[in-house]
Amino acid sequence: MKIEILGTGCPKCKKLHELAEEAVKELGASAEITKVTDINKIIDYGVMVTPALVIDGEVKVAGKISSKEEIIKWIEEKK
Repeated sequence: MKIEILGTGCPKCKKLHELAEEAVKELGASAEITKVTDINKIIDYGVMVTPALVIDGEVKVAGKISSKEEIIKWIEEKK
């Protein structure tokens, strides 16, 4: 599973990254978590507002920080 955090490195982006890491750890899931800071790559996803969370190429949320519970639910759906 590939999880991407889209954003330029703002505090909200960092928080979303932390929550994604916690969710993966809690589930014991196997996932690669990466940060995407290149604005052109972010736009390629159709995201205009960051932070955004992408799981296996699918944008799950943009423009806000999801709760850890939401992230866990999305990861479980992909298992």
